Amino acid sequence: MPSKRILFISNGHGEDNHTSHVIQTLRELCPSIEMAAMPIVGEGKAYRNLDIPIIGPTQTMPSGGFFYMKRLYLLKDFQSGLVGLTWRQLQAVLKYAPNCDLVMATGDFISQTFAYLTKRPFVSFISCLSAIYEGRLRINPLLWHDLNSSRCLTVFTRDSYTAADLQRQGIAKAQFGGIPALDRLVPTGKDLQLKPDIPAIALLPGSRMPEASRNFCLQLQLVVEIAKVMPESRFQFRAALVPSLMAELDDIAKSQGWQLNQGVLTYSLPGSSAQESPLVEVRCYSDAFSDIVYYSNLVIGMAGLAVDLAVAIGKPIIQIPGEGPQFTYAFAEAQTRLLGINAQTIGTGPATPDTLKQAARRTVETLQDADYLAKCQKNGPERFGPPGASERIARFVLTSLGEIE
Repeated sequence: MPSKRILFISNGHGEDNHTSHVIQTLRELCPSIEMAAMPIVGEGKAYRNLDIPIIGPTQTMPSGGFFYMKRLYLLKDFQSGLVGLTWRQLQAVLKYAPNCDLVMATGDFISQTFAYLTKRPFVSFISCLSAIYEGRLRINPLLWHDLNSSRCLTVFTRDSYTAADLQRQGIAKAQFGGIPALDRLVPTGKDLQLKPDIPAIALLPGSRMPEASRNFCLQLQLVVEIAKVMPESRFQFRAALVPSLMAELDDIAKSQGWQLNQGVLTYSLPGSSAQESPLVEVRCYSDAFSDIVYYSNLVIGMAGLAVDLAVAIGKPIIQIPGEGPQFTYAFAEAQTRLLGINAQTIGTGPATPDTLKQAARRTVETLQDADYLAKCQKNGPERFGPPGASERIARFVLTSLGEIE
């Protein structure tokens, strides 16, 4: 009996990440399934890391997929060949899909429309959309048509609030999925050299370069301000960085006035003697995201999915807007609405020295507010629901294929 074949379509780095966790669970449950992918945004690293074949052309655009944040980014994408690339990707999908038993689309109307046009049955995961932002999910007519088609077997949502909202709007097939990456957000045993009874602060600058590098420079400036506000507190700072950002640490240290030694950044006040202890240090890792988020008491976040995961396990978040293209004030403000009380956004534009001073004071105040921290621990899990998304989605896929009952 020939193996069943699935095509995964996603339009966004976070969407690729969500799908990659479903793929890993599918492999565990049914190793014989054949899988391929078409990432519409970026190079599809999450798929490539799993050795999933990519069926069409990929390209990183200037906006990084966040052109909706500023029209100028969309113009730059057009100049870089966005229209032609999307057309070639659609042609690749339409050529490959007839050999597939099922399609899974993760993302907004672009990936869902690609899936609909294949004329194959498909599973929808609208991971980037939530009714929490405005109290009701406003669906454009094209997406509404896709989701209501008979070919769409179900509509998974990231949070239960959105599933209930869609059901009220008439999409009875909507159901809670969750955040697949949450299933693997467990400590790996990485030694972070944390000292007991001293608050740990995680730095999450994002994963897309070169924006992540600019974000991390801002975060290092904020760390200095925090240390100035509470010089005796000896907060512990741990940075979860992508390998490409780790490779730039030496240049970042020089540009920001820090010293780098084997992944540890230290900062001394101007005029300090060599014998004096540094004002503050930041230990950087490229392989300890889960451990850093899990053991932190607070997160300074300039990312999307990484911050969502931190909130899902109850962490408080301090956000400072950057220059973008992703982590602008508009993105941070939307995140605040999505994440609820766990997220505090400081400033209304790219962070200034005054913004950093304010964020430093807010960080210290937050870590001293036991009632607020307790509310965060309750709000996060309530907002995003329990783990298990990758298995919930994978089992639905396998049931649809007749592989399990």
